Amino acid sequence: MYKHDNALIDRVDLPAALGLLTRLPIVVDSGRAMDRGAASAWAYPLVGVALGVIMASAAALMAWIGIPSGIAAGLVLAGSVVITGAMHEDGLADSADGLWGGWDKAHRLAIMKDSHIGVYGVCAIALSLLIRWLALVVIVSAGAYWAAFITAGAVSRASMVMVMAILPNARDGGLSRNVGRPAGATVWLALAIAAGFTLLAGYPWVIIVTILTTLGCVLVARAKIGGQTGDILGATQQITEIAVLIAIVAMIT
Repeated sequence: MYKHDNALIDRVDLPAALGLLTRLPIVVDSGRAMDRGAASAWAYPLVGVALGVIMASAAALMAWIGIPSGIAAGLVLAGSVVITGAMHEDGLADSADGLWGGWDKAHRLAIMKDSHIGVYGVCAIALSLLIRWLALVVIVSAGAYWAAFITAGAVSRASMVMVMAILPNARDGGLSRNVGRPAGATVWLALAIAAGFTLLAGYPWVIIVTILTTLGCVLVARAKIGGQTGDILGATQQITEIAVLIAIVAMIT
């Protein structure tokens, strides 16, 4: 366990967040990043913004060269999975298997730690990819990818910070435990960044959708395992992103 630095902002925070949440070739001062721990979580929404810009740029390029919306949406989705190393999808699968496949806290946590995937996990990933692809097809067809992708990326990463702050760690070890829990100022900064991009995009209702979806994930995790893990954070990101994309589709259609 590292002794975490609680200063609000540090130059290493964004590279550390990018290195943690993506597979982008980012140079990170690993020692300083470990010292920062959860204090760098304010930058998680900025990681979502960066991913949104990459996805939107790809969608714009494919629209310019005339690739059909369905194929473009599929390629954008595939790209996002590759860039993040499918870590959030993995968290969703593990959470689905553990929370609904185990009979008590210990058994659920054991299943979530197991590298094998069960039927709940398979169904969760399949439905996540299907629903997101369907939403992306509508968004790409409408040409609304810049605002939509940046918003969804920002708020779904901010939801992870909320869960980290609200719920204690469910187990004694693991990535989430080592990162720690963010201070109140860190959480509010992350939420302010995500809300700012959401308002600039013209999707104010997305803020309410994000809060309600995140609280739903919090209640389920608390009831099932009494806290959060890295898998729960990944599942929250996925579920929040799905809810936000659906909300955006409803607004633009």
